[in-house]
Amino acid sequence: MASAAAVGGTTALAANTAAAVAAAPASLPAGNYRIDVHCHIIPDFYRESLADHDITDIGGVPVPDWTPKLAVDFMNRYGIQTQVVSVSEPGVEYLPTSDARMEMAQKLNDYISEILVHTRDAKLARRFGGFALLPLGDLTSPDDIQNAITEARRAINELKLDGIGIFSSYAGVYLGDPRLDPLMEALDDLGAMVFIHPVTPQHYPDLDLPPFLYEFTFDTTRALVNMLYKKIYTRYTRIRWLGAHAGGTLPYISYRTSLLYSKTVGLAQLLDLDGLDDANVLYRRLFVDTALSPAPQSMKSVKELTGVGHILFATDWPFTAELFPAAGDPAPQLDEAFTSNERLRVERDNARKQFPRLVMRLEK
Repeated sequence: MASAAAVGGTTALAANTAAAVAAAPASLPAGNYRIDVHCHIIPDFYRESLADHDITDIGGVPVPDWTPKLAVDFMNRYGIQTQVVSVSEPGVEYLPTSDARMEMAQKLNDYISEILVHTRDAKLARRFGGFALLPLGDLTSPDDIQNAITEARRAINELKLDGIGIFSSYAGVYLGDPRLDPLMEALDDLGAMVFIHPVTPQHYPDLDLPPFLYEFTFDTTRALVNMLYKKIYTRYTRIRWLGAHAGGTLPYISYRTSLLYSKTVGLAQLLDLDGLDDANVLYRRLFVDTALSPAPQSMKSVKELTGVGHILFATDWPFTAELFPAAGDPAPQLDEAFTSNERLRVERDNARKQFPRLVMRLEK
């Protein structure tokens, strides 16, 4: 009969072996398995409208070529199953009236829904998800706010899109501004995934470098910090926020930006321990993507802030088309911050948890 020590040793060995097997990195799947949550569309009618208003570059980069076929070819080269597409800056802010902004936003959202997401083209089926564009430009206009609410509801309830796209700021007015509160209430009612994309900020210092290189990250950070202090995360708890480009610079400066948070909450909240939430706990609710940020300097910081479960794979294509190898792994740097099991979560599984409509389409 085996001694208790021997039995205990065998049990411990078995447990350690099982743990080691569970922790061992799995190989990444073959074929198209990635879900890209940050990439853009530029239909011909939108490109022509931009050109009519003398807009030929975005973030300091010339407006790139885009067609559904080019998007599918890109996905097939880099093992991407689906792109969740959106519209980059300037959105519709360049158009002069609320009616014109609404018309173009609806046209773009109809395109995303009918031509891409719910397409009847077998070559495009199940290759696209979509964030709706809101017809915002002038936040002093009640028409813009009401139009945005109307279009957000239409996009989710009628067009059956996967979420809402919004910009970090509009003419220098940042997310968190009280003028947007009615829209925040509507997005909260919808329980929406809201993708925050940066824009070129007003009056930035011109270093003769394209603003996408660094100003985009700063503008995302301004929005996310302002939202913290304006209590957006605590007032609208059903909204899930996805911050572009690893959340800008927020992971690195999250501690610093939270230093005044406890001093801004009221005494009643301080006494209500169940309702008390520190800033970094609130930041950890954010989702972020890997676009232009797959290197360990970014990803290890993000892991410390949000955890692996809130990081989603992204390419920022077609604006980043020249940054990828000829084919294969689109972000090999992710190996330096994640195990293969973690990479699979980042590149596929996390998105599947957050986009249930997309999963339903994929599994049809």
